[in-house]
Amino acid sequence: MAKQYDVLFRLLLLGDSGVGKTCLLHRLTDTEFLSPHISTIGVDFKMKTIEVRGLKVRIQIWDTAGQERYQTITKQYYRRAQGIFLIYDITSSLSFQHIMKWVSDVDEYAPHTVQKILIGNKHDEEYQRQVTTEQGKKLAKIYGMDFLETSAFTNYNVSEAFIRMTELVLEANRKDPDSTLPSNDDDLSTTETKQEHERSICSC
Repeated sequence: MAKQYDVLFRLLLLGDSGVGKTCLLHRLTDTEFLSPHISTIGVDFKMKTIEVRGLKVRIQIWDTAGQERYQTITKQYYRRAQGIFLIYDITSSLSFQHIMKWVSDVDEYAPHTVQKILIGNKHDEEYQRQVTTEQGKKLAKIYGMDFLETSAFTNYNVSEAFIRMTELVLEANRKDPDSTLPSNDDDLSTTETKQEHERSICSC
């Protein structure tokens, strides 16, 4: 049976608990806003096929738990990622400050070729904003990353963020074909991770 996509790669969502990682994932893959929902334990993932530059690209999007007690588990997935989103909540200055820690973890555990984008989520909650757009842009420039603000609630810039990441990984692969993209047959089965959750509300 012919494959329904041309290439496959993996994206990772990183950031503090409650910044809206799971909501962004569900908005992209299920075209709906997930609220309220239960917090991710360990790692969960969904898949979506998108068309970029004439290619059908299947992306496995790994949603990691932000709580420190799960980071031994989640760090095992860094080395398999071709693209990593570092996500903070624009209404939480603390989640923004913690981006430096997340970047440090990526530098330590992820491949040096991994592509990174900084995301400021919850753009719809402008009235509670604690982190300015300029602060986000400045931090992204320091680390040499692209930057977008998103809203899982309104669907603002969600697909744009994933398309941009796809373009970055494809461009990196064009420059160094052996460095980024896994084999088309290198699908991860759902048995590699179990969907476990806490019974607590997580803000998106």
